[in-house]
Amino acid sequence: VQLQASGGGLVQAGGSLRLSCAASGRTFSRYGMGWFRQAPGKEREIVAAIKWSGGSTYYADSVKGRFTISRDNAKNTVSLQMNSLRPEDTAVYYCAATRSIVVATTSIEYNYWGQGTQVTVSS
Repeated sequence: VQLQASGGGLVQAGGSLRLSCAASGRTFSRYGMGWFRQAPGKEREIVAAIKWSGGSTYYADSVKGRFTISRDNAKNTVSLQMNSLRPEDTAVYYCAATRSIVVATTSIEYNYWGQGTQVTVSS
């Protein structure tokens, strides 16, 4: 599986961005998907994850109520809608795919990674 993330950019605090991740291959629907982020000097952390079927999701406490993960298996895409952005959301965001059949929340569970997309939130 090859993953291509897009949609990052510069936004003011309180604004919104929508990240997208396009996956290659015909087996996309078999993979759970996740979004991670890494800020300078910090470890990579999970932001949100979604089960292969789309039936279950996970959100980090810091983004609950503000971010929404979704997937379209027909289009081989997973998206992250980010609202009410804060300066602390500034990071490089990565999409990743996992063979796990349950929602995976740690980076070690993910098998494939896309390149990152920069999100910068100004105060």
